[in-house]
Amino acid sequence: MHSVKDLLARVSPGLRDLGIRAARQEAWGEWLGGHLDPELRAKVRSVTERSGTLTVFAESAAWSARLKFALAELVPRLRAERPSVKDIEVRVMPR
Repeated sequence: MHSVKDLLARVSPGLRDLGIRAARQEAWGEWLGGHLDPELRAKVRSVTERSGTLTVFAESAAWSARLKFALAELVPRLRAERPSVKDIEVRVMPR
């Protein structure tokens, strides 16, 4: 017997990739939750990692600016724990 997850992964590799991306996004959310002030973490809308670039989407331009400063302080710790990250971007989440 196979799980539904296994069957869907065989039918559509795109679903498997989507699951992997969702797991990465969740892991980054947890990492940021452990390193950012709770008020600031609440303003993060999404986090993605692609080709060595971590992109953090903020709720607004004002929170984006605050987030840039907070992440700048975390760069040494982030790179020590996640050497695959070469660059960090902060953007405003499009509406």
